[in-house]
Amino acid sequence: MFDRRFESADDPLFLRLKALNGERSRLAQSFEYNYGDFIPILRPFLRGYLRICEEVKETRLKLFKDFFLEERKKLASTKAMDNNGLKCAIDHILEAQQKGEINEDNVLYIVENINVAGTRASVHDRDDAVVDGVGDRGAGVNHGEIQEKLRRELDTVLGPGRQITEPDTHRLPYLQAVVKETLRLRMAIPLLVPHMNLRDAELAGYGIPAESKVLVNAWYLANDPGRWRRPEEFRPERFLEEERHVEANGNDFRYLPSGAGRRSCPGIVLALPILRVTIGRLVQNFELLPPPGQDRVDTTEKGGQFSLHILKHSTIVAKPRAF
Repeated sequence: MFDRRFESADDPLFLRLKALNGERSRLAQSFEYNYGDFIPILRPFLRGYLRICEEVKETRLKLFKDFFLEERKKLASTKAMDNNGLKCAIDHILEAQQKGEINEDNVLYIVENINVAGTRASVHDRDDAVVDGVGDRGAGVNHGEIQEKLRRELDTVLGPGRQITEPDTHRLPYLQAVVKETLRLRMAIPLLVPHMNLRDAELAGYGIPAESKVLVNAWYLANDPGRWRRPEEFRPERFLEEERHVEANGNDFRYLPSGAGRRSCPGIVLALPILRVTIGRLVQNFELLPPPGQDRVDTTEKGGQFSLHILKHSTIVAKPRAF
């Protein structure tokens, strides 16, 4: 996306990004700090919280501008990048700015959104996929049979030992189905990001005043027993059979892991490839088993203001495969 690689976990820029992203997530998820959204009468006491939010926002945007946008602009000015020498996503974003389609603020917030939505949410989805999609053999909710089926597809299509890369994912329908099913059953942001209507509106006979906070229960839409066959089951096959037309881009309003329309999450274009390649490589190279002495991984979830993730992280056993 940004044509930037960190060579180690000790890279100073990586450490700064990690700290700032962690602080942003804490501020966004904490009921303790953002109580004013739920009890409006207490909003006057939010000054300290809002000051911290503003400081974190400005620091993050400056970092993205200095280390991603400006550096990329300098590279583009010294190195010709035509259609034959492939550009990364940030080049296309900057190109849209040059054409006048978006302004500099738009560029910064798109980069910020991709950074958060394409990485932070992907971490929670990856954890859920490892537990549900590729868990131990015969472990009840952990579905080890799916791990075996996915491994067979990878070995058959790619050949044993050849590591999956992003272009390969389009030839792996079962892997795509596992990721889709993970996003359906364990949606990282079940109510999506809050929206706001700018004008008074009416929906199904209900009046909605202007500037209302609008939350969409996307998790229920994707788990409604009246609209899905056996929605409580983790069954990737549904996306190869009765729901094969459903995609994560909002083409079916029952399934909106990243929203839909102009306000959908742009980070999905980064999140999906990351999830597919990460899960694919884990299954290719390891047999994933539950912690010693346990027959399953606890999938109890912990809520935040927006997102859900596994409450108790477990150290699973990754048994290397012999090729």
